[in-house]
Amino acid sequence: MNKDAAYPPPQRISFAEHEQRLPWLSTLMDAYLITDQGISEAISREEKQGKKLACARGCASCCKSHETIPVYPLELMAMSWYATEVLAGKLRTSLKNQLRNLAVLQSCPFLVDNACAIHAVRPMACRSFNVFNTQCVEGEDAYYTRRDDVLTPIKKYTDEAFNIMLPFYGVKNKVERRKMIKTGGMHQMAKVMRELNWSTLADRMDAFEK
Repeated sequence: MNKDAAYPPPQRISFAEHEQRLPWLSTLMDAYLITDQGISEAISREEKQGKKLACARGCASCCKSHETIPVYPLELMAMSWYATEVLAGKLRTSLKNQLRNLAVLQSCPFLVDNACAIHAVRPMACRSFNVFNTQCVEGEDAYYTRRDDVLTPIKKYTDEAFNIMLPFYGVKNKVERRKMIKTGGMHQMAKVMRELNWSTLADRMDAFEK
């Protein structure tokens, strides 16, 4: 982590009780910490060059405009677990209703009232997408309209995050992990978030409540 970073170092989000029961959850949260550290350092570097982070609480343009957000199996497990076992109250009810009405939804399935319902376990792709200087206008994907304003993650952090996750997928040999990361082979495991049948998650949430 860059000691000169403008922000406090990211903290690892912990779900101690759940992690004892679900070892894969610890693996993912460790990988997310590395991802967040890399993003924090990358943002700090850009701001030292005079750029100003435009993303802020309440800004959800990318959650609406991005239709090909990739999610990996371990991330899907965490999203399902978090929605089923952690979410409560009005937010839980709103999310279930939304997951059952995907046909009319024009945004990420987990965007509720302009906020991410599963923010603590949001995918790496979401964590990594940051825009500088000007907030995105409605429907804009800044990656295509003004690529220079979109953060480029620091590769060594992204690679290490995948390195931590790959043993879960059966790739335990270090040489094989390095090869898979170098060739981008792990991306073949990713699914497009909006193309998945999230109504089954709503059913799972109902079943958990009984």
